[in-house]
Amino acid sequence: MEKDLQVVGFRIGNETFGVRIGSVREIVRVTEITTVPNAPDNIEGVINLRGKIIPVMDLRKRFGHGEIVTDKKNRILVVELDSKLLGLIVNSASEVLKIPPSEIEPPGTVFADGESSYVTGVGKLNGRLIILLDISKLLHRPEFKRLEEAAEIVATVS
Repeated sequence: MEKDLQVVGFRIGNETFGVRIGSVREIVRVTEITTVPNAPDNIEGVINLRGKIIPVMDLRKRFGHGEIVTDKKNRILVVELDSKLLGLIVNSASEVLKIPPSEIEPPGTVFADGESSYVTGVGKLNGRLIILLDISKLLHRPEFKRLEEAAEIVATVS
């Protein structure tokens, strides 16, 4: 019998997304973000999390949400990618969701290639649809490289 897929659920707009629990280190409130000059649009800057400089990307901008309202429910998902930490701003982060493998559909042709190749499937849970994401495919390599460089610049200045 296959184990349920455990994902951390979060919301962007009206949609619920999920990333494997193993890639999420922690979830923190949005704190003061230091902007980084010449960073890509969806890169908000960096935060200092217990002495570690972590680049932060606004996932809402990455997914093309035009109107971004900041409120107390906003959270930063701190994820690990290639043994480096990265913060992702989301509207809200919910609970750990357990999705049975039988309730996960492959992404299909809607998400097939190009921009949406980071969607690994769609999970069904209690009448809700959860779009499952692969964090490692979410960031384009050049984008991730620029994030790392920004964090290093700030770390050397601080």
